[in-house]
Amino acid sequence: MRRGIAATALVAALGVTLAACGSDSGSTGGTKGSGELSGTVTWWDTSTVGSEDKVFKKIAEDFTKKHPKVKIKYVNVPFGDAQNKFKNAAQSGSGAPDVIRAEVAWTPDFANLGYLAPLDGTPALKDEDDFFKQAAASTKYNGKTYAVPQVIDSMGIFYNKKIFKEAGVEVPKTVDELKAVSAKIKQKTGKTGLYLRGDDAYWFLSFLYGEGGDLVNADTKTVTIDNAAGVKAMKTVKDLVDSKAAITDATNGWDNMQAAFKDGKVAMMINGPWAVADTYTGKEFADKANLGIAPVPAGSAGQGAPQGGHNLAVYAGSKNLDASYAFVEYMSSPEVQAQFAKELSLLPTRTSVYGKTEVAMNPMITFFKPVVQRAVERPWIPETGSLFAPLVTEYTKVLTNQTTPEQGAKTAGDSYRKLLKDWK
Repeated sequence: MRRGIAATALVAALGVTLAACGSDSGSTGGTKGSGELSGTVTWWDTSTVGSEDKVFKKIAEDFTKKHPKVKIKYVNVPFGDAQNKFKNAAQSGSGAPDVIRAEVAWTPDFANLGYLAPLDGTPALKDEDDFFKQAAASTKYNGKTYAVPQVIDSMGIFYNKKIFKEAGVEVPKTVDELKAVSAKIKQKTGKTGLYLRGDDAYWFLSFLYGEGGDLVNADTKTVTIDNAAGVKAMKTVKDLVDSKAAITDATNGWDNMQAAFKDGKVAMMINGPWAVADTYTGKEFADKANLGIAPVPAGSAGQGAPQGGHNLAVYAGSKNLDASYAFVEYMSSPEVQAQFAKELSLLPTRTSVYGKTEVAMNPMITFFKPVVQRAVERPWIPETGSLFAPLVTEYTKVLTNQTTPEQGAKTAGDSYRKLLKDWK
């Protein structure tokens, strides 16, 4: 899930390499002479508390049924804190987990710093060819594999079918239609059309891609957030708020957005598969059939949504590498991926899993699979995860009228050029 991708602050540890150090489990482990795994594996899970975490905790602890002498120490770390918390622990040599569930952009960052164990040739990469190529792309750095793709995702418009029927509107396919639909919903029902999360720039990407823009061009080492497309995207989101087609926030966006949508105060929100389980807990969706999902409305250049997801990575300083590799293999196995797809509607990264009946018949997965396959990949450079902190500051300022779209894009671009040395 992605509750606070932009809350990750810039870290001054870039370029620091890993010293010999251990995991936070405090216990050694390994393989006994009989080949039996033992010891403790500490796993930092970054999934949504209250829905996803319960499922992942149970699945993780079931690993001991296969390896009874291994103890799984499950720790749920808030998503917005996890990237910096892991960096700080790994740099200090104290408190890092054996395995971390990392947002896809974190993998090249952690690998560049020397904090991850290469997985090539280990059991963790069992049946590697079964993974979607676009999911596996984020696990590579400098010719080596440093993670295993666990889930893949993208974004769509979640909408309340009951409100749409009451207002007599159809699902908007473009941003202009989104404005018109929102106006009619307000007129007919008194409710707001869209809740646009304003405290996380990941929610801005669909509009940026819809205008033909991007954060950077890694091939030419060029910053692009402040070009004409970036400015137009900033104008687009500001206009949605100014026109009252959308409401937004500057803080606590995830909770506010989910509450407003689940309680029927807004008719639409932009979100991904990670939000499905939590959305179903709302009173408006006691009947799950009331939840509709459609592609994010297209901008002037077309429809675009970001490719996201999570990888499982092993800490290079783990004292129990063998058990950690086995745990990653288990957590990314077809059987486990089918289980969380069934229970949480999260998208597997293995192609073979989509042939299983319980996955193929899941309407949320049926919708999101083609969206993911057309999603826009982020640049897999070490700094990708750090690009969101300066962007969210300007994105929020634009939405709350503290700066102009032009100045917001320019300031973000200037910040990128300071971060990315020698980029244009």
